[in-house]
Amino acid sequence: MSTDLLNAGRATYNKELETWISKEMAAVDLIAAVGNLLYHKSVELVLFRNHLLDTSVSEVLKLHKYAADVVEKPIDIFATSAIAKKLLTFDLPPAKIDVGRLSAEWLEEKEAHSSMTAFIHSKIGHMEGAEDARDAEPRDVVLFGFGRIGRLAARELIQQFGKGQQLRLKAIVTRRVNEEEIVKRANLLRMDSVHGSFPGTVVPDLKRKALIINGQIVKMIEAPSPDKVNYEDHGISNALLIDNTGAFRDRNALSLHLKSKGISKVILTAPGKEIPNVVYGVNHLGLDIDNEDIYSAASCTTNAISTVLHVIENEFGVEKGHIETVHAYTNDQNLLDNFHSKERRGRSAAVNMVITETGAGKAIVKVIPSLAEKLTANAVRVPVPNGSLAIMNLTLKRETSIEEVNNIVKKAALSGDLVNQIKYSIEPELVSSDIVGDTCCSVYDSMATLIHPDKKNVVLYVWYDNEYGYTKQVIRLGKYVARVRRLHYY
Repeated sequence: MSTDLLNAGRATYNKELETWISKEMAAVDLIAAVGNLLYHKSVELVLFRNHLLDTSVSEVLKLHKYAADVVEKPIDIFATSAIAKKLLTFDLPPAKIDVGRLSAEWLEEKEAHSSMTAFIHSKIGHMEGAEDARDAEPRDVVLFGFGRIGRLAARELIQQFGKGQQLRLKAIVTRRVNEEEIVKRANLLRMDSVHGSFPGTVVPDLKRKALIINGQIVKMIEAPSPDKVNYEDHGISNALLIDNTGAFRDRNALSLHLKSKGISKVILTAPGKEIPNVVYGVNHLGLDIDNEDIYSAASCTTNAISTVLHVIENEFGVEKGHIETVHAYTNDQNLLDNFHSKERRGRSAAVNMVITETGAGKAIVKVIPSLAEKLTANAVRVPVPNGSLAIMNLTLKRETSIEEVNNIVKKAALSGDLVNQIKYSIEPELVSSDIVGDTCCSVYDSMATLIHPDKKNVVLYVWYDNEYGYTKQVIRLGKYVARVRRLHYY
């Protein structure tokens, strides 16, 4: 190799490395601004729905690449970082702002503005005068039950705490509370086989019968029945109670929670009877939150499929269809073959695919009434601990193409009421383990979409973290019914 070629190769390598290092430095500045905005102003920054708090430099740069590939708009870390730092100079109330959207818009529109400050003011200046948003009272939260969803909800509530402007986890209720139970509950919160260790501290406080989680005192309360607790004795009032037990599913049973002093709203983390079944982003705006105190957050599967079905039904209309869910096994199944009240679920979950029923088909109708008597549904439980897939075989009312269907779902994932619910994936190697930890309840696999030659029958693939993605939806609903949702720009 000649000296000139060798030098040219080194120069190219060094230039690329210097560019990358400059991006990393900008990412460091962005991360610092994200923390300052959250803890000093209660302003949360996201990048096209993706959380930026507690992300590494490499993760921030990876999110920028994903955003550029999917959004197909100019976006770079330097503009994002500059905008984030500029936001620190604004007198903002508690809010959630998509700095990725602002970055893309700035790079497209900056010639029309005298400065970055003027541009930002044109987009979110109205927030500065929103005094009502500053005065919103945070709401206490009680987790009734502490299983898979309960522990993930606790993690998420603690991590979202910031300055405590929205939901404050005050208590966890279980059937028994003693020293052994408190220690074991703490250990299960700290360590998780699916979601990894909790990125914080969990300290059992046996004297006070509490867990100290990232400095927050969370009381452990024993309750044999939902109506046998006086939460006010524990300093809890006007609280939102999230029932994770699955033992109480109709209005009469769930109303028992409201008989306990200190509880004003109840959310069930399962499909419910005689109460509103809600998929946040799809039908939450129809709720009468002034007069209704009990809600169901439906199921993980209902949240996953109804968001995409809502888009498809509104755009094309659905004549009929079948939904098959390929679902991770759950605690309801047996680890080894043993008696079970339902057929097939008694067979070992760890080594079998198990056909079973799902209530998602009926539950969808409660969320999207126009789909009544149009869908069938079934489920196959498979030997993975988390990460599920819904396969939707739909006959549409008009002809279409793969490109049109994908573009319509992509648009819904990037703008409108479902940006927090639908993630549009362009990853050709996507598998179930990639879904674990995703904040969206629906991950639309655009690479897998199929269409029949008649152009009306389509097959859509929607992945979902049946634990964490669903938990995020529960908390979104909780913020809405508790009236603590912040101003937002995304």
